[in-house]
Order: sequence, then structure tokens, then C-alpha cells
Amino acid sequence: MPMDAHDIERMIKDAIPDATIEIRDLAGDGDHYAATVTSASFKGKSRVQQHQMVYQALQGRMGGVLHALALTTIPAE
Repeated sequence: MPMDAHDIERMIKDAIPDATIEIRDLAGDGDHYAATVTSASFKGKSRVQQHQMVYQALQGRMGGVLHALALTTIPAE
């Protein structure tokens, strides 16, 4: 069963409360999303560390319930 964009946003927001999140369904199938996540907690972290924070927030759903997520992270000022 595909994962709803609102669920993705909620999970990220729960783990990164100050995050601003924009999610787009790329294929209209609920399986392929693009997300832009902006957070002050990314400041001073490498891009890999930023992405790891978001993937950790998704609690292992990547590659399973959530098939694909194109991720852009931006440190907030």
C-alpha cells in the first residue's frame, strides 16, 4: 500500500519539529515522491548527514512502503 504525502510530512515534522517541508507526488501513484526539507538543525551537517536525519525520521519505510523519495535538504538560516 502506498504511503500518503501527509504521513511522510508528519513523520519528518515529528522528528525535525522546525522543518519546513514541501512534498510532491512525482508519478501520481503515491510511491514516487520528491521532498524539500528546510531546517536549522541541518546547519553545520554534511548533505549525507542531513539526508540521514530525514531517512531516520521515516523509520525504515524507505524502499518498502515508500518506494522512492528524491530528497533535497536545505539548512535554514
